[in-house]
Amino acid sequence: MSMSQSRGRLGADVDSLPNGPGGAAILAAGIGCAAMGILAFAGDASDAIGKALNVYNPVGTLSGVSTLAIVIWLASWFALSRLWAERTVPMVRVNVAAFALLAVGFLLTFPPFMDLLQGK
Repeated sequence: MSMSQSRGRLGADVDSLPNGPGGAAILAAGIGCAAMGILAFAGDASDAIGKALNVYNPVGTLSGVSTLAIVIWLASWFALSRLWAERTVPMVRVNVAAFALLAVGFLLTFPPFMDLLQGK
């Protein structure tokens, strides 16, 4: 790739642009997924937590789980994007961490796995 091809519209070198905001979005998505799984598991495992997470009776615990998971996702995205606004972060590590968090979220919302952890 020639030097002219790697320049953006304003002449800035594309390779020197920080990738922190993109990394923040990816990692925050993983954090939100893990939060959803952890909250769903906690709400299912504990009656007290389940009642605390019940925001809307017709929906039950899921109403609080999803609401709180979205708040955690948005808060982590905001915090990480502010922290990494001008930084270049190692995207391989960010992607691996986000994928691991996604796996945690998936496993903890998968009923057979939740039942196995709870001894049901």
